[in-house]
Formats: sequence, C-alpha cells, structure tokens
Amino acid sequence: MLLIPHRGDDPDETVLPDDYRKVLAIVRAADGSVQVRTVGEELGLEVAVRGKLEPLRAKMTKLADRGWLHKRPDGRFTPGGS
Repeated sequence: MLLIPHRGDDPDETVLPDDYRKVLAIVRAADGSVQVRTVGEELGLEVAVRGKLEPLRAKMTKLADRGWLHKRPDGRFTPGGS
C-alpha cells in the first residue's frame, strides 16, 4: 500500500498524511501557481536555507506524480485534478 495513494475519481484527502494535506490546502488557497518556497514560508520552514526546502519539494513532486497537484514546466505547482 502506498503512503501517498494515486488521486482517484472521487478523491478523499483523509487518506493522506496530515503534512501532505497541509501542502494541498496551501496550494489550493493560493491565487495561481505557487513555488515551493512560498509553501515553505506558509509552513514556517527556514526558506533561506536551500536544503530545508528539498524535503518539501520531494513531497510536492510526489503529490504531483500521484495526481493531487500539477507541476508546471517552470517548477511551480497548481491544484491537480479537475
């Protein structure tokens, strides 16, 4: 069983760990696409230290790979699905 399941036709976010749900909420609340740095700021991470953002970038990419988010070619993220 996957920790982060693929998004289905009737997505139930409660299957996601809390930290992933927080990321989804931040991306959805944004006006347009967001950078990893912006999400990190909202989460209270030390965004000035690049290494602190890499685990967050990995989470956001995993959410995009599974259909919960969409990763644009410029590296920004938008809500996934329709």
